[in-house]
Amino acid sequence: MLHIPPAVTAAVTNVKVDPKARGLPGSSVLQDMIDGLAFWALLGCLAAMILGAVVWAFAAHSNNHHYSASGRRGLLVAAAAALAIGASSALVNFFAEAGDKVQ
Repeated sequence: MLHIPPAVTAAVTNVKVDPKARGLPGSSVLQDMIDGLAFWALLGCLAAMILGAVVWAFAAHSNNHHYSASGRRGLLVAAAAALAIGASSALVNFFAEAGDKVQ
């Protein structure tokens, strides 16, 4: 049977996490990098949406149902990716606040 010393269990029961934006050096640089990455990802989604719409339009005009469906799927996937990128910070904050309420 595993025996855990009382000092270890006392230390584990008193653990607290308090995230701070300025907690470590370089946090502002990391935040800028994440913002830039999100910007580039949104630009990629925009390009994919435009490309998907063009494929969908040309394929529908030429009665090519397979490519028409592929263009429509590409447009919808790019839109869903943009939604996920835009909502990511709100989702992370929501779950972090929900986790803070757990006792």
